[in-house]
Amino acid sequence: VPNYGVSVAELIMPAADLSEQISTAGTEASGTGNMKFSLNGALTIGTEDGANIEIRDNVGAENIFIFGNTTPQVEAIRKAGYDPKAIYQKNPMLNETLNKLDGGFFSPTDKRRYHDIFNCLVNYGDHYLLLADYADYIATQAKVDTLYKTPDEWHRKAILNVAGMGSFSSDRTIRDYAINTWDMGAFLKKV
Repeated sequence: VPNYGVSVAELIMPAADLSEQISTAGTEASGTGNMKFSLNGALTIGTEDGANIEIRDNVGAENIFIFGNTTPQVEAIRKAGYDPKAIYQKNPMLNETLNKLDGGFFSPTDKRRYHDIFNCLVNYGDHYLLLADYADYIATQAKVDTLYKTPDEWHRKAILNVAGMGSFSSDRTIRDYAINTWDMGAFLKKV
């Protein structure tokens, strides 16, 4: 989104049905943006990372779509010697997609445009283990698609998301800081 900022977010976040928070577990890449999506009724599909964990704990595991490797699994994969090329070669759908990306299918006027992305994923180590999470992401997206075709259930889960996000409101957060961080509990009792 060009010129993304608060004004644009004020339009996008309430209009979103699904928030994709797909950082690699353990990288803490997801933060308050996904909380704002949830507060506005969007369901979340994401890894077990950052604020996604807090959202899951507050809205219930049945009202969020978590996929992919956990932080300990990510560490174990790296320690064992991650081989993204093996995943690429074994998964026909992934193989076809990445071959199209590398071959210029998505950029017919510049066939080499995405070659570096292909190399980063397949040949140069896939630092964020995107290929390791790919199959689970696709399977979880299928669950999202199935639920979306049942609007009453989707809406029920969206409402439960909004209701479960109360602990992230700015009023609660400021009160918590005032009492627990700034030790203003006695002062607040007088107000």
